[in-house]
Amino acid sequence: MDIMTDMHIDERPSLLARVFLPFVAGYYVSYCFRSVNALLGPQIAAEFGFGAADLGLLTGVYFLIFGMVQIPAGVLLDRFGPRRVDAGLLLIAAAGTVIFATAQSFAGVVAGRALIGLGVSVCLMASFQAFLLWYPMERIATLNSLAFAVGILGAITVSVPLEAALRFADWRAIMLGFSVVTLAASAAIFFAVPEHRRAAQSRTSLSAALRVVGVLLADPGFRRTAVMVTTSQCAAVSLYTLWIATWLRDVAGFDRPAVGRALLVVSLALIAGYLFFGRAGDALARRRQPEVPLVAAGVACSSACLLLLALGVTSGALWLWAAFIFSSSSATLAYSIVSRRFPKEMAGRVNTTLNTFIFTGMFLGQWAVGLVLQRWPATAAGYAPEAYGWALGALWVIQLAGLAWYWSSRRLLAAPG
Repeated sequence: MDIMTDMHIDERPSLLARVFLPFVAGYYVSYCFRSVNALLGPQIAAEFGFGAADLGLLTGVYFLIFGMVQIPAGVLLDRFGPRRVDAGLLLIAAAGTVIFATAQSFAGVVAGRALIGLGVSVCLMASFQAFLLWYPMERIATLNSLAFAVGILGAITVSVPLEAALRFADWRAIMLGFSVVTLAASAAIFFAVPEHRRAAQSRTSLSAALRVVGVLLADPGFRRTAVMVTTSQCAAVSLYTLWIATWLRDVAGFDRPAVGRALLVVSLALIAGYLFFGRAGDALARRRQPEVPLVAAGVACSSACLLLLALGVTSGALWLWAAFIFSSSSATLAYSIVSRRFPKEMAGRVNTTLNTFIFTGMFLGQWAVGLVLQRWPATAAGYAPEAYGWALGALWVIQLAGLAWYWSSRRLLAAPG
């Protein structure tokens, strides 16, 4: 038997470097790619002559492919373990980055970004599964939130540092640099992470996994939670990873350096949100109290901020965006909530099924905003300021509807699965 089997990272501090850090390095890369178009998007659109809908589709295809492969990815995670699956798929992401960086057409950049989405599709879920293997359950919400927070360092990297890099290199050279970072993350996971004896015991087939999806969808707590987090993140992530930057440019009048600094502030707010809600969620779990009111309060605050922005409030807009993103991070407690409803052996499939809903919603939200913006004539600076009110208003309605359905069943959600 492996001498490291069934030991927790708390008992073997060296495994912090061998498990936690390699997996969150992969998620860091994933978040770089998720958010990079906020600053690179306008350059790419100008070079290829893309409209708002094209830019929304290009950026959102990452989320679409990401969501489409979640269920088979969950089967792979449960069958082969997080180490081998995550390291192997990151090689596909590196190849997609090279294709994206060297593309000469819309089809080329879309294909490259789709491969990137495929390649990083398990980074977070592999991390969650590794935490479940090595850590006690009462630490999971905190660890998940720490992973989210480290991932946001990727978003910080593509804010002020990326804006500075764009003064010396074009977007193609920067993307080639990201391909090297992706290869390094793959190598770290494959060579540094120990194999856990329970990591690859499942021999679940895709058909069996789909039956598990049926079981999950039959669970009313899972359905309500999935709808809430999907509608919340449809609004938050589709805006955070692209359209906040153009809103700041077109509505608030920020130049590119100011947009970069604003994205840094918003990213720091997101890290703070993950850490705050993760610790608060674990504190409630230790006292055997439901996390539903905490989640609902966070999403309600997020919705209130989005409504003000949709109504055209620009005074203190940066802090409204920061509060919107901070509060929206509460929805990610859904992962720990649903994980506690089902056996550990289902962890990969539970989380990836939830991700299917969430990332499909992100894609639809991101593309839909572009479609709305394109219905107004473009200005010399970018997109029509009045169009943003309609786009943000539609996202607000969707987010609020998901929250209302979630809260209406709070007693059901507080009960175990």
